[in-house]
Amino acid sequence: MVKKLMACLGDAKRDAILSPVFVVGEVVMEVLIPLLMADIIDNGVQMGDAARLRSTGLWLVLATVASLVCGALAGHFSAHAAARFGRNLRRAQYSRVQQFSFANIDHFSTSGLVTRMTTDVTNLQMAFMMVIRIAVRAPVMLLAALGMAFSINARLGLVYLACIPLLGGVLLLIASRAHPLFEKVFRTYDRLNQVVQENLRGIRVVKSFVRQDKEIEKFDGVSQKIYKLFSRAERLLAFNSPSMQLAMYTCMILISWLGAQMIVGGTFTTGKLMSMISYAMQILSSLMMISMVFVMIIMSRASGERVAEVLDEESTITDPEHPVEKVADGSIVFEQVGFAYGSGPETLADIDLYIPSGSTVGIVGGTGSAKTSLVQLIPRLYDATRGRVLVGGVDVRRYGLHALRDQVAMVLQNNQLFAGTISENLRWGNENATDEQLREACRMAQADEFIRQLPGGYESRIEQGGSNVSGGQKQRLCIARALLKQPRILILDDSTSAVDTRTDALIREAMARYMPQTTKLIIAQRISSVEHADMILVMDGGRIAAKGTHEELLKSCPLYREVWQSQQKGDEEHEN
Repeated sequence: MVKKLMACLGDAKRDAILSPVFVVGEVVMEVLIPLLMADIIDNGVQMGDAARLRSTGLWLVLATVASLVCGALAGHFSAHAAARFGRNLRRAQYSRVQQFSFANIDHFSTSGLVTRMTTDVTNLQMAFMMVIRIAVRAPVMLLAALGMAFSINARLGLVYLACIPLLGGVLLLIASRAHPLFEKVFRTYDRLNQVVQENLRGIRVVKSFVRQDKEIEKFDGVSQKIYKLFSRAERLLAFNSPSMQLAMYTCMILISWLGAQMIVGGTFTTGKLMSMISYAMQILSSLMMISMVFVMIIMSRASGERVAEVLDEESTITDPEHPVEKVADGSIVFEQVGFAYGSGPETLADIDLYIPSGSTVGIVGGTGSAKTSLVQLIPRLYDATRGRVLVGGVDVRRYGLHALRDQVAMVLQNNQLFAGTISENLRWGNENATDEQLREACRMAQADEFIRQLPGGYESRIEQGGSNVSGGQKQRLCIARALLKQPRILILDDSTSAVDTRTDALIREAMARYMPQTTKLIIAQRISSVEHADMILVMDGGRIAAKGTHEELLKSCPLYREVWQSQQKGDEEHEN
């Protein structure tokens, strides 16, 4: 894990090295200060030597200034290194996520990935800053202060050594109990993010059904669980500070008592005793800093494991060794295809299908009949678990992902627009498209009319998720974006459900007229959206229950005929 995270240091390496260097300089100066003060007391004040007092005092001032400068530089470099490290971790995770297949994203969940890029990275950033500064300063200060204390009086120095094993045992006990709790905390953070994200996305539904109190109750439940877990962990960590203080103040009392006896006996001086007490304070502060780092590392260890899990994840869908970079045509073949999500049961089974290039295929079926799963295998959003899917006569697994997906345009069920202008959103389909090409695609998608009525036209602002346009307008913009790609295969996954039947018919007519060479797959709930297709597939339970033209299916498929008749009856009642 540590090796994987440290690989993200990048441009933070220089600052990460300079910070400990200046920390060591700061510690050296601080350790010299008690010696200089002892010299001032023993040889300057008590001996009445003004010259010695002035010269040693000057050195004391210089050491203090040098310590201050080194400390400021160490803080500067550690802050820069930690900020860059956090940025690099987020960038590395985001780049990795962009390479993930849908199966990888299903494994982590959206809320889990958000937590890893925010809370977990912040914890690691804080821990890293403490490691390159405090985790360097504390041990160096501890060893230097112990060394100076032993050089002054080895007998008194033994008092410090007696408390270290006891404190080490306390720290290990706390770590073993607290780490599992912090792991649970961050898993619960995932759930908290999921609740918030779900609520904000569906805020209109929440308000429409007056479910605010229920959503608040749900949020409070998850928040309360985090509170309880954090409280349990913090109660354990709270034993750290009093244990440190008890041990070190006991050491100071013993040193003061033994040192006073030695001064009375004439074998010790007041200045040296003051130095020993100063070193005791330095050792105490060092141990306290070590405990702070220790606590932060306990908290960040769980975060580090979660971030490393993302960085270690390999995409389930990658380019082959020698990819095919050109799609010959829009023909599609399924050969004994089966597909399952993860280790679950098969969602698709025994799919055999041939779709000629340039044809229009309608796909209908009940909810959960695997219509979307079928078409997602074509651009390799998922890979078939058995059998083969061929596009243009070539197995899709032999294509380069960019080459394949550049020729397969897909308008998903959940239409997604991004913050920006209408033209910026449309140019996702073709970043080099001219204004005339934008208008032509929008005319085909029946979107040009409502766009021209907006105050800014094609430069009108779209809010995140397309929240300032209607569902039908959003669908038409997404269709226009797909049409701009001029793909060999166009997949419309129930993407006209929010438009009226007349607009739906106009869109289909425009595509048939202007895109005759493009293979069109249309998933629809309304049979009227696919009745003029060259072939219609009826999906049921992950299998193709029937296929044929509209007239053929009315005669041969009871399921299709039943749905068609019910929709016809519903339309007649609506007209009356």
